[in-house]
Amino acid sequence: MSDATTDLGVNPLEDTESDAAQAYAEERRANIRTFVRTNPDYYIRMFDKIGASANFTPTFNLFAGLFGPVWFGARGLWNWALPFLILETLALVQIARGLFGDLAADAMARIASIEGTLELRRQQLAAAIENGSDRVDAFRRTVESLEANIGGIRAEAEALAAEGPTIALTGVVLLALVKLVQAFSANTALEARFSDWLSDRSVRSGLPVQQIVFSAIFMALIAIAAMVHYSFPGRFGLLTEFPTDPDIRLVSIDGVEGFFNWAVINGEALFDGITYVIRLVLDALEIVFVSTPWIVIASLIILLTWLTAGVRMAIYSGAFLAYMGLLGFWEKAMTTLALLGTAACLSILIGIPLGMFAARRPRFYAAIQPVMDFMQTMPAFVFMIPVIAFFGTGKPAAVVTTMIFGGTPVVRLTVLGLRGVPESVREAAISFGANKWYLLTKVDLPLASPSIRAGINQTIMLSLAMVVVASLIGAKGLGEDVLEALQYANVGQGILAGFSILFCAMILDRIVQGGRK
Repeated sequence: MSDATTDLGVNPLEDTESDAAQAYAEERRANIRTFVRTNPDYYIRMFDKIGASANFTPTFNLFAGLFGPVWFGARGLWNWALPFLILETLALVQIARGLFGDLAADAMARIASIEGTLELRRQQLAAAIENGSDRVDAFRRTVESLEANIGGIRAEAEALAAEGPTIALTGVVLLALVKLVQAFSANTALEARFSDWLSDRSVRSGLPVQQIVFSAIFMALIAIAAMVHYSFPGRFGLLTEFPTDPDIRLVSIDGVEGFFNWAVINGEALFDGITYVIRLVLDALEIVFVSTPWIVIASLIILLTWLTAGVRMAIYSGAFLAYMGLLGFWEKAMTTLALLGTAACLSILIGIPLGMFAARRPRFYAAIQPVMDFMQTMPAFVFMIPVIAFFGTGKPAAVVTTMIFGGTPVVRLTVLGLRGVPESVREAAISFGANKWYLLTKVDLPLASPSIRAGINQTIMLSLAMVVVASLIGAKGLGEDVLEALQYANVGQGILAGFSILFCAMILDRIVQGGRK
């Protein structure tokens, strides 16, 4: 009978004697030697021990325990090195403070400050005694109080100085614990990096000298700076305050102001054109929402909600509109919707084509991503400054501010949706003779439409979130009521107007997203 027949009962996963298993083990050992470069036999044993169990297997690495973050950094394990560096630095700071630090520095500074006041009060007391003033008792009580304060602070300083050995011992214990954790976790971390290296040979391996030097210098600088700063507070100004010159800030302010003055003077025609377009859209929407009879607008909104989100949401929509009407917020709510609609429509008209263009052009999208990050992360009150400089105050400026804050999600989600279209579907359409227009309108956009609708929804919601901020620069509507409530602490008005803004958001969300699949 052949060997294959006799070995049928052996689990191939547990068979370590077969030629294939031995070849795999030899190849693994060779890969470990290539990866670690130093002390390969030790790491082969440790990696085999770690790989034999699915659970955490503690192994001891003496060099990792001794050199700590330097070892981890030199091995490229910076996600381990930095936390250990923080913990070791904390321990070293405690040791340095306990052994060499001036623990009573703050207390002695307070004593020096009080002593200056005390000397002045003693002089006043002596003058009052000499002149027979009736304030002698008051000055005497002040002097006694200051002397008592100095005595208490001095006792506190002595107590702090006596805590030095305890603080140093705490640092030693913490350092020892951190060293033990590093020693027992180093091989596990390195084995995980070895697994990454097997699948991606661009992962750094070995223990390059330049990495050892860089890690050692970096860790030493961090630790020494922290130890000196916390052990001797206030003695080294370079560690306390960033070295700078006030003239740098003043020159920068002048430069920014000069640029904006130049832009306002030379870009007047451009800003006037943008304002004109915004005015056209805004005036049209104000005619629709504000000038049209309320019953017509309410009926259309309820009908749209019913068609997109169902009967239940249409009933809720009617209730929300009734709330705004009965409390006297109708006209301001419609003004808000007109301003919001202008900002959202322009953002969508610009954002979707821009996203379609950027979806198939990675370099262009990489170029506009920092701009969109700036638009989303910069506080609204900051980018309102150049907007006011270019467009003045009023509704056009409020629309531009709202577009800056809320216009990026539709671009990002349009790109995300179009890039998420499966290539197999596009290739199938191309193989059947689809041209670029057919591919875009019949394949890409329909499949990306959920993501694009989510982008439109997010743009509308973020635009609505700017209602109150926009009211600061002259936008009317519900934000004006909230702003007045904040100024005069009118809690009732602010809450009621806030609920109106919330109900507008809920209605728009349901109309855009829909409730029925």
